[in-house]
Amino acid sequence: MLMHILYIYPEFTIKGGADKVIIEKANYLARHGYQVTLVTEAQLGRKLSFPLDEAVCHIDMGLDFNRQYRHGLLLRAFTYFVLIRQYKKRLRRVLQGRKPDIVASAIGRSIDLITEMKDGSVKIGEAHTVKANVRSFYLMEQKGGFYWLGAKFMKKKTYGHVARLDALVLLTPEDARSWSEVGHTFVIPNAVPFNTSRCSSLDRKQAIMVARYNDAKGFDYMIAAWQLVHRRHPDWVLNVFGSGEMHDQVAQWIQEKGLEGTILMHDPVENIVDEYLQSSLCVMSSRYEGFPMVLLEAMACGVPCVAFDCPHGPRNIIRHEEDGLLVDYLNVEALADSICRLIENDDLRRQMGAKAKTNIRRFSQEAVMKQWEDLFEHLLKSRRA
Repeated sequence: MLMHILYIYPEFTIKGGADKVIIEKANYLARHGYQVTLVTEAQLGRKLSFPLDEAVCHIDMGLDFNRQYRHGLLLRAFTYFVLIRQYKKRLRRVLQGRKPDIVASAIGRSIDLITEMKDGSVKIGEAHTVKANVRSFYLMEQKGGFYWLGAKFMKKKTYGHVARLDALVLLTPEDARSWSEVGHTFVIPNAVPFNTSRCSSLDRKQAIMVARYNDAKGFDYMIAAWQLVHRRHPDWVLNVFGSGEMHDQVAQWIQEKGLEGTILMHDPVENIVDEYLQSSLCVMSSRYEGFPMVLLEAMACGVPCVAFDCPHGPRNIIRHEEDGLLVDYLNVEALADSICRLIENDDLRRQMGAKAKTNIRRFSQEAVMKQWEDLFEHLLKSRRA
């Protein structure tokens, strides 16, 4: 009998890391003999951000949680309560109908529901960011007042439900330690989402940054650093690929610094591999990460990376001074100096690019998915014992 894995995710509308990881994982499992169901809360007829294998069953529950934001605090709370009741009813119906062996959630609002449902499935939570930023409660806390109190309550409630899961899967050992109160944690990194034998020539005067336009990605630091790089190497450009809520703000910052001709903003593209292959180095200025797909993708194309040593992912991917450079956290001058070091030293850039191409194989899809398959088998055997 086929093992049935069911994933729950809010919506696949962003060409970002978590969306790509979950869809690639579902596709891989479906191609390797598993029955896979993908359940979204609010796809609402929109095209999925990445292609889904035809063997994967996709069910959308049609719940528009954005409705709550049209109202004031009290009516918003009531609207959310109504939506959660509908969510619980529809999700229970899906689980009873599909009868999955494994139910996995990305620690979204579904965590609060699946741990209460006695449908016989093994319940797994998988984090795609560090503990401090799960469900973005910190943004509510920053507003203060009732929002602060609400965030504290919801955070405590979420942590309680996480503790009731059969397994919690984290991306790095560092984040696993932050969940030390949960006794059933496992560490499984993200996988490189593609295989390519191609390698960048690293001879073009182009750097690449692939990131969503939001506060987490540290665009303010990158722009400040690239201003320093531009003074030393005015013939180099930084191509930025992304979308997001801070797009216009980032464009304004670039304009204010007079960097429109050297920092070029692009919409997300279908085949980002081609863009890595046109680049000579990849840069990352994130305030925090889970396990950044961008570094995996760039290194798979033989492109050395320069990144802040932020919590937590870059240090688990880049081997400093071997296949890339880690930079003191949020140090703009050090970031600019490290970028310039690779620009100015062709041999070093090529050596690191070659090492990156080799070293990244430890995150191949086959190696990482073997860890997931072993975990599924272990959890099901433990349940039957």
